[in-house]
Amino acid sequence: MAKTLSDIKQALDLHLGQRLTLKANGGRRKTVERSGVLTETYPSVFIVELDQEENSLERVSYSYADVLTETVELKFF
Repeated sequence: MAKTLSDIKQALDLHLGQRLTLKANGGRRKTVERSGVLTETYPSVFIVELDQEENSLERVSYSYADVLTETVELKFF
């Protein structure tokens, strides 16, 4: 995606309100795939509202460092 945390935040600001699919490291060699809508960006984290049919959680948050280190991969529709 981008090379710095501020670049990642600016790129995500442009995608506010859009649907996305995210792949996240779930620990112990697990990969979690979820889909939802990017709802908010803050100075150090962003929030994704998840689809209720697929997930038990309503919202998840990740840091921009997770995207930078490729712990979380985002794909916008």
